[in-house]
Formats: sequence, C-alpha cells, structure tokens
Amino acid sequence: MIRIIAATLAFLVLTAAAVAQTVSPDEARAIAKEAYVYSYAPIASYGTWSKQATLPDAPEYVGGFNVFRHYSETFTPENTDIVTPNNDTPYSWAWLDLRAEPMVLSVPAMPKDRYYVMQLIDLFTYNFAYVGVRSTGFDAGNYVIAGPNWKGDKPKGIDQVFQAETDIIGILGRTSLNGKEDVPNVKAIQAQYKLEPLSKFLKKPAPKPAPAIKFPPYEAAKATSHDFIGYMNFLLQFTQPPVPAEAALMAKFAKIGIAPGVAWDPSTVDPATLAAIDQGIADAKAEMAEVAKTTLSSNGLFGTREFLNGDYMKRALGAQKGLYGNSLEEAWYGGFIGDGSKQTMLHFDADNLPPAKFFWSLTLYTLPDRFLYANPLDRYSIGDRTKGLQYGADKSLTIYLGHTSPGKDKEANWLPTPQGKYSLVARVYGPEKGALDGTWQLPPAQPVR
Repeated sequence: MIRIIAATLAFLVLTAAAVAQTVSPDEARAIAKEAYVYSYAPIASYGTWSKQATLPDAPEYVGGFNVFRHYSETFTPENTDIVTPNNDTPYSWAWLDLRAEPMVLSVPAMPKDRYYVMQLIDLFTYNFAYVGVRSTGFDAGNYVIAGPNWKGDKPKGIDQVFQAETDIIGILGRTSLNGKEDVPNVKAIQAQYKLEPLSKFLKKPAPKPAPAIKFPPYEAAKATSHDFIGYMNFLLQFTQPPVPAEAALMAKFAKIGIAPGVAWDPSTVDPATLAAIDQGIADAKAEMAEVAKTTLSSNGLFGTREFLNGDYMKRALGAQKGLYGNSLEEAWYGGFIGDGSKQTMLHFDADNLPPAKFFWSLTLYTLPDRFLYANPLDRYSIGDRTKGLQYGADKSLTIYLGHTSPGKDKEANWLPTPQGKYSLVARVYGPEKGALDGTWQLPPAQPVR
C-alpha cells in the first residue's frame, strides 16, 4: 500500500500543474482551505528561521547553519526587537542542516540550582525531542541529532540519538538567569554548549557536502496568499516521504499543486481554479479567527506529532499565538490583560502557589506593543527567585499590580504597571501535576484589600 501511495505521489509531483487545471473549483476551494491551515505553522516558522540561518544582513542572523548564537544580556524596555521578551531564560539559537550527516549536541554538567533546556523543533514546528534538566538530567551529555534518512546505531560516546522527520531543524536553548549579576555565569555555561558534525566527533572523514540551497525570500503577503503553495513546496523537499497518516493528505494537496520541490507559478493555473484556491484561503483565515476567539491559552498547542495527533488547526494557532512554545510538560503559560489605573493583587494561598519543579515568574508587558514596562523600580518580572519577596505568616503570597505604589510595606511584592492596559504573562518551568492536568490555575486579579 505504501509503495502504491509513493508511486502516486511521484506521479503527482510530475503532473501537479496539470492536475491543478482539472480539479473542480469546489474541490480546489475545500483543498486550499485544509492545505492553508496545514501549512500555516511551517511557513510562519520559515519566516523566522530563514532570517536567522540564511540572511547575514538580518539582525536576527545567528551565523548560518550548525552554529549557536547565544543571548545572555537581560532585556530592558529599550529592547524593542522582540515582543514579550523573557528575562528568565536567555536564548541559545541554532538551526541545523542534517542533509549531509547528523550533528552532535554536547552539553556540560549543570549545577543543581540551574535550569536549562534544549528544545528540538522540526520544520513542521513539532517539538520532537528535548535535552535538559527535566528530560535528560543535570549530567553532561552528547546527543546525536539526525535527519530522516540517516541510518545507523548509537555511536560510542553518545548518550542518545534523536531522529527528526525533517532535514532542517531548530534548537531553541534556554538557560535560567537570576538577575543582572548572574550574566557572567550564564555566559560561562552557554560557552560550553557545543555543536559538531558526527564525523568530527567520531574523528572520521567528513561525507560529501549536501548541495547548496537557494532560499526564497520570505514575504508575509505571499505567505498568506495563494503563493503559500510555493513556500510549502520548498519546505516539503526537506521532509521524509509522508508519514503513513499523511500520505493520503499529501496526495489530496497535490491536486492544487502542492508537492515537494515543485515550482509554483500561479500564472499557469486556470483562473477559475486560482480564484477557488483564494476562496479556500479566505475560508481558512475566517475559521482560524473564529477558533482563536475561544483559544484562551497556549497550553496544549505545542508538542510532538503524536501529542497534536493531526490537529493542524491547533498547530496553526500555536504558531499564531507564539512560535516555538514549549510542550506543556516543560513549561506552563498563562496570564491576563489588566488595567493599571486600578490597584489589584494576585493572592496565592500557601497550598496554591504555582506548582513548579524548577521556578516560576510573572512578567509584565505594555500593550499593544508587548514590550517591558519602564518603571521606577526597574522591576519587569517577579517570581519565586525575586530577592526580598515577602510571604505571609501562613506561607501565602500576594503580588500587587498597579501604576502607583501599594504602600512602602508592600513594595517588595509590587510589579509596577502602566496606567492603562497591560499584559501579564505567567511562566511555570517544570510544571507539576496541578498545572499539567488543569486543576491549578492562575488566581484571578482582585481589588487590593
């Protein structure tokens, strides 16, 4: 059966343009709607990684493929290149090209009070593996990251092999930072994160380099029009043959010209068919907007292929709300929109503190730009690592939110806000059972008593 499907796909690759001419408008519209939702996350991701890995003149450029770029300085309100910046865990970015051979990720032994994680993300935006204190522990380790076509046993000196569905993957590393004075320690740890080809690790000759790639410039207007098909065709060439569950889906998509590596030229498509594809895209956007209205949390929008289980709408909304979110077992996210003109508080009973195995924080952002808020305390977040945080005699905790001071006796627990609307984002690293199963929630904001 798989051979038959593969042969069918190969035929469609060669005849995609012809097929697109013969599909009925109604069928083209329905397929385009489904294909747009399917493609939204990988194309949105390309908009990010194409700058980071392929455009040396872009400020986001990390240095190309197979290298780390580390960020270790704390963010301030003057940093406006990243929305909702996170001062808890500075990033270490890398994009790997695994076509020629696997890469080896090496990490150092980590102090027991230091959280770190390496999130491995494929081109579909699935979090296909993790290295870090939660998943692999605090010990030093060497990990092979291989593409879909690599075959081999776990080499000597390697702790684990992670095999991706795609030849290009991302690593989003995070290392916990405990204030400005901790920056040198974070830099020292980041300097020990290492990437090298498997052949170099094994001290063997390197294989023949993979062919050069011509990366199409990412344009948001094209990515959200019928030209999404061209971007998707480009990305599909870096994937393995369709997983069995998607073989029939890919055969359906090929009817409107979607196939690995096939050139997309809308001028060659019948105008009626192209109009139907455009209608299908509009249908998809409308449905995404409706689903987004009732999707109030990003928890559960990120994970493995198995976890998301064919829910491409959920995958798309995850990319829309914030690319590369952690899987729920790694981090819990929550929050709300508040009004700084009103003095409010969050009260955690002693038995209802954020259930974090590692640590938790609350970070405040301005609206609508979602940058850190400049305030007289230079305090942009607050959490269980905040020095001087005051707990009640009963071990409860109250956090105060507002534009003006709640009083000198409460300022240790005050997170200053703008006078108007703001966004509060809660992060729980290493969420325990209550956060994982939904029985624990962030308490509601209430007027200061």
